[in-house]
Amino acid sequence: MKCPECGHVDSKVLESRSIEENTVMKRRRACIECSYRFTTYEKLETTPIVVIKSDGSRQLFSREKILRGLSLATPKRPVTFEQIEKITDTVEQHIKNQGLKEIESKQIGEFVIEQLKELDDVAYVRFASIYRQFKDINSFMKEVETLLKK
Repeated sequence: MKCPECGHVDSKVLESRSIEENTVMKRRRACIECSYRFTTYEKLETTPIVVIKSDGSRQLFSREKILRGLSLATPKRPVTFEQIEKITDTVEQHIKNQGLKEIESKQIGEFVIEQLKELDDVAYVRFASIYRQFKDINSFMKEVETLLKK
């Protein structure tokens, strides 16, 4: 590792520890040449996941979009930001566990809806009404009736 102070390429590791739920390795290093101490971080490089939108376009997966969508569905509801993050983490991990390089946005949306249904009925209906783009009030009412039967 190149020293940021003198540019020498040899350093020794003084301390290593895992952070961010064991996904990042933090290392304290010292330059062999000038003894300057610095910190480096190592993170596993992963292949990005491509999302296929309903119009056929493709874009990189963004957990921020899921967080934003969930935040819009949950105002004034008894849902904490930690719960929203947990759903987002669950969705992201589910996608990664499938080992796919591409996934349809529809699949992501349906999985988010499944998670929301367990958490809060009103947030579920809000998210579903936007995501599923109900054509008319009857299709919306059918969804609400299905929810009420449970």
